[in-house]
Amino acid sequence: MLRAGIELPHYQLISFLALTLNYDQSELATVDKLGERVAKQTYGHSGMSATLNTLTEIVASERFEPVETEDADSRYLRANQLTIITMHKAKGLDWDYVFLPFLHEDTIPGSPWVPTAAQFLGDFTLAEVARAQIRASLHKQLLPMAIEAWEQAGQLKTAEEFRLLYVAMTRAKRLLWMSAAQKGPFRWNTFSGHTSDNLQVKKPCPVIPALKSRFPQSVVVDLVTD
Repeated sequence: MLRAGIELPHYQLISFLALTLNYDQSELATVDKLGERVAKQTYGHSGMSATLNTLTEIVASERFEPVETEDADSRYLRANQLTIITMHKAKGLDWDYVFLPFLHEDTIPGSPWVPTAAQFLGDFTLAEVARAQIRASLHKQLLPMAIEAWEQAGQLKTAEEFRLLYVAMTRAKRLLWMSAAQKGPFRWNTFSGHTSDNLQVKKPCPVIPALKSRFPQSVVVDLVTD
């Protein structure tokens, strides 16, 4: 390592360290990509301080995407491993046991939300209306007015959320556990877990009571109180 520090350019030290630490295929590809970027950004300034400044900038900006190799999904399927993953990322994968917590009606299917700053336009968001009108135009249909386009956007969102839930449910090979808390935060991104958090009564996703009544013995569904 001392010899490498003397003889190699600073950006190549990144790849050298990755090889020494036995990084896997995907990680090595990511390291090579990182080394190339550092080399470009430090061109003409080969000192260690320039390399460290570049790495600091990359970390702070969070604009560096890792390289995914063909077997990138294998990290989610390792034996004796608990995998926490989003429904979107789970497409194409499966596990023996799948747990789907926090299935609340305000999340799945949810409802279109109009930000306060956009309410001067009306009870709709311009982006969703524009997408619905573009979709109609592409299909050679009559362009819907704003309110009609907003209603169409809501219907499409509901359909998409249920399709996503179906994908998540069908990832299970042996056991599927679905749960919804009776109380939860208004927004999960503001939830801290402290006793001061204001919890509200939550309705379960409509799929949960439907499954519970239709398949009482074959599907594990739980309404937790805490």
